[in-house]
Amino acid sequence: MDASFWNGKRPPGVGNAVNPDEYSSILSVINAFLNENSSHPAFTGIGHTLTYSDIDLYSQQFAAYIQRNTDLQPGDRIAIQMPNLLQYPIVVYGALRAGLVIVNTNPLYTAREMLHQFKDSGAKALVFFENFGDLVEEVVGQTDIKYLFVTRLADMVPAPKRQVVNFLVKYVKKMVPRYSLPKAVPLLDTFRAGKACDYQPVREGKLSDPVVLQYTGGTTGVAKGAILTNRNLIANMLQSQEMLSQVDKQGQKILKAGQETLIAPLPLYHIYAFTVHLMCMPFMGNHSILIANPRDTGTFIKLIKPWRFTAFIGLNTLFASLLNHPKFKECDLSGLKVTLSGGTALQEATAQRWHKETGCIVSEAYGLTECSPAVCMNPAGDLSQPGTAGLPIPSTELKTIDENGDETAVGEPGELCVRGPQVMSGYWQRAEATAEVLSADGWLKTGDVAVIQEDGFVRIVDRIKDMILVSGFNVYPNEIEDVVSGHPKVANCAAIGVPDENSGEKVKLFVIKSDDSLTSDELLSWCRDYLTAYKVPKVCEFRDELPMTPVGKILRKDLRQSEVVN
Repeated sequence: MDASFWNGKRPPGVGNAVNPDEYSSILSVINAFLNENSSHPAFTGIGHTLTYSDIDLYSQQFAAYIQRNTDLQPGDRIAIQMPNLLQYPIVVYGALRAGLVIVNTNPLYTAREMLHQFKDSGAKALVFFENFGDLVEEVVGQTDIKYLFVTRLADMVPAPKRQVVNFLVKYVKKMVPRYSLPKAVPLLDTFRAGKACDYQPVREGKLSDPVVLQYTGGTTGVAKGAILTNRNLIANMLQSQEMLSQVDKQGQKILKAGQETLIAPLPLYHIYAFTVHLMCMPFMGNHSILIANPRDTGTFIKLIKPWRFTAFIGLNTLFASLLNHPKFKECDLSGLKVTLSGGTALQEATAQRWHKETGCIVSEAYGLTECSPAVCMNPAGDLSQPGTAGLPIPSTELKTIDENGDETAVGEPGELCVRGPQVMSGYWQRAEATAEVLSADGWLKTGDVAVIQEDGFVRIVDRIKDMILVSGFNVYPNEIEDVVSGHPKVANCAAIGVPDENSGEKVKLFVIKSDDSLTSDELLSWCRDYLTAYKVPKVCEFRDELPMTPVGKILRKDLRQSEVVN
């Protein structure tokens, strides 16, 4: 479907197209917004705020250290593994200023998951949070990582609070396991050493050059690195900014550049938060409040209570947890103008409760890693259409196709396909996997069944793949089954997603035993040793047999259907 179908359908103030080619690289964008917004607050974490000028200085020092004290070259990959700390934007911008390619890594990964991502990306450097140093020690010798940089929770907080908090974390709360990585350089030391070096701006590459390898799963369960280029990131930043340029009935922009305070509880390693808080909002000169551990709802509320925030970026699980906490009502919600939800389906009951409690309608959005990630976004306020993914962002073409690849009509369901400047160039070193989803003329198959309505809004109907969506995170059955089948008492197994009121979906496991002594507790304990917490099955059912095709392929759809019947 031609992009012009949506002309005139987007909210007032939003254009129909963007031009990512007006910038030479994402580095030129970063340099511009750090300079232009120097006196504005940029990020707040653990109660301390850094301005854009502060971020500019520290990121230059980190870049200078890399240039003068390592042999890392532009194009080399650097993995970043930490929660939402002030160090995150500093390291991202500093690494990009040194010409490196970012590999965002989930800090909750197990050693097995870390090893795959580090080896697959060919990362030569890693910045890690000390609380995960034991896992880094376990895997780093099996990778090409040559340079290690370690950071602590309160490193960017002024003394003496920095020393007090870091001491409490390590010695009182005992949250830092023992590890030995003598070559790991404290991140704070790189800033000190970087002061003595003159940062030399790197030669900007081409718009088609990779900037981020963002890992995502697939139907095979093998995590693949989506190659996001300069042009991809610039495009999605401009597209998102344009959608947020909606005006009210008086013709005034709802969100104003340099005047907004956003709550940022979603992890920055996730492409949704990465693009919103590290690209789009800084481009607008706005301020993000970083939440390192959003699962601790009480502390979460304490961190946002001092602020009259104007925008909230979250998902269903977070909204529900806040609404269920009695102290959330103590927050100043009087300035909240925009609430964005993405990553997983927004439940109607949660959306209604949020609107009632905050006075702000939740605008649901849709995207995927391969699209940097935004594809569709609902307008703010009364123009939002609950239950839909919203309208395609500017310069985005959509179509739906049937099983033969033929385009379906407006109002008819089909697999959603996307074409636009935000679509990845491919999967890192996986030509076959790329060809499966990305056509020669740039159409990306999403694997999601959708309906494009007459009014232009897009409704996601179902998922073609067997992917399970837990609190916005992709969980792939084959990965679960691979781990479970490694247990000596398991003969066969299958994993599916079942509805869960808190996380949207949870993993349910079906198992055929090879040893009758196997218990659910034993099996789930095994899973916790090899899988990130959100991937661990919540329910385990033992069976004598599993539904299969004549060639022995487990029919997960039959298992899902049996859950519906029961």
